[in-house]
Amino acid sequence: MLFGEERDWKELMEEKSKIELAELIEKAKKHRAAYLQADDVKVAQLWVALTEVSKQLKDTGSKLERLENIAKGFVEMAEIVKKETLRERVSDVFKPKTSKEREAVDKIVDSLMEF
Repeated sequence: MLFGEERDWKELMEEKSKIELAELIEKAKKHRAAYLQADDVKVAQLWVALTEVSKQLKDTGSKLERLENIAKGFVEMAEIVKKETLRERVSDVFKPKTSKEREAVDKIVDSLMEF
């Protein structure tokens, strides 16, 4: 109580956080039958909300992992295309005819790939 006036603690939160809290409470409500059976309903409700957050976090992690795999595939393909393009350009300039000259082109390409 603040100077004889009772205020809801949620009113002191920033607006964005209030919205997040309201959404989390709504998600937790689907487990109402479970947490209402607990000896300490408030604690059980918190655990249910924590479970919902944990599920969201795992789902986000799974999606992020898939995106990372896609990005790695793009990077690998870009490296292959880059190396082949360099090989073609260097070969156009030096026009290797022997296997030794082709080896030299490969060395140049490998060196350029480091950049």
